[in-house]
Amino acid sequence: MKAGVFWENLRISFKAIKSNRVRAILTICIIAFGIMALVGILTAIDAIKSSLTTQFTMMGANSFTIRSRNMSVQTGESRKRVRNYSRITYHEAMQFKEIFTEPAWVSVSFNATQLSTVKYETEETNPNVSLTGVDENYLAVSGFEIENGRNFSPDEIRMNRRLVILGSDIASDLFPSGTDPVGKDVTVAGLKLQVAGVLKSKGSSVGSGDRICLMPVTTARQYFSRPNMNFSITIMPMNPVNLDAMAGEAESVFRTVRNLDPRDESDFRIVKSDSILNMLLKNIRYVTLAATLIGIVTLFGAAVGLMNIMLVSVTERTREIGIRKAVGAKPRTIKYQFLYESIIIGQLGGIFGIILGVIIGNAVSTMLRSSFVVPWFWVFTGIVVCFLVGVVSGYAPAVKAANVDPIEALRYE
Repeated sequence: MKAGVFWENLRISFKAIKSNRVRAILTICIIAFGIMALVGILTAIDAIKSSLTTQFTMMGANSFTIRSRNMSVQTGESRKRVRNYSRITYHEAMQFKEIFTEPAWVSVSFNATQLSTVKYETEETNPNVSLTGVDENYLAVSGFEIENGRNFSPDEIRMNRRLVILGSDIASDLFPSGTDPVGKDVTVAGLKLQVAGVLKSKGSSVGSGDRICLMPVTTARQYFSRPNMNFSITIMPMNPVNLDAMAGEAESVFRTVRNLDPRDESDFRIVKSDSILNMLLKNIRYVTLAATLIGIVTLFGAAVGLMNIMLVSVTERTREIGIRKAVGAKPRTIKYQFLYESIIIGQLGGIFGIILGVIIGNAVSTMLRSSFVVPWFWVFTGIVVCFLVGVVSGYAPAVKAANVDPIEALRYE
């Protein structure tokens, strides 16, 4: 097709869209809604993925934890021997820490309570503060940082000192006037402790990392003792190493600590820090699939609506088609005119939908305090999909217009 005919067809297509603006706008809005749902949800999902990756990196991505697991005994031919209870005792955790010789930080911790209240003079928090007993290596392996004050020393851990490190939200609640919390005495779950430091805020991190209190594991073990206390051991390499190899070495050492026979199954589990992230990202795939299906269904409805509008347009402009054919327009020229009109409507809907989708998706990103995200793959996919919608919806009406008999068209009222 010659360039002059091409631009003339585009001009006529825009003129036709303008003359039927109400129907065109409605169709553009339907297409835009489908693309907006697709791009918006997927942009939000990319923002969530970015936020999760960032937060888990802050929590120590290159680490793994030895935890207890529910004791499982199988009977029959496939029976597996399990000797120990699933819980990890304090003495086992400390023994492992002493004999594990790999260049790594080893931290022993346990959850004292999840529902503690922290008081300072007349100020008091809600009973939703997590209190964790930790050692001097906990900050290194967990990704926490001290903003004000200091960490616990090994001597303070060993001497059962009554100290506490406050999360940033807790410090803000108890000291709203800007008073320095370090050195002040606070009451945590009924126990009077001196503030050694305040943690740097993690913002919207996983697990409400700003509403916690840390105290020496020995002190927590003394004052929050309960039957079958269960401890966790977190290991983080000091240098870049093969994490799987170090995890295998740690499993071997802890099997020795637990006095397991070579025939015994390990009655504990090793959880890598990125395994939870991978699990969450895997589950997000189902949300991505659902969003894609929603967008496809909406676009299918938009395609049907667009085809209906183009068929109505062909009927209404039958006399115009007859006049154009009478003055020499070829059927192919007529066909391309209506096909271009359909494609233009599809592209306009796609452009508006992409803009709205990126805006809505990044509104979620802003709430998550994540960076601005533009899902370029889905942007280009949306443009291609809208082009296909325009072609598929406009082809049948364009062929119908091209096959109109000029004699009958001129007589059409």
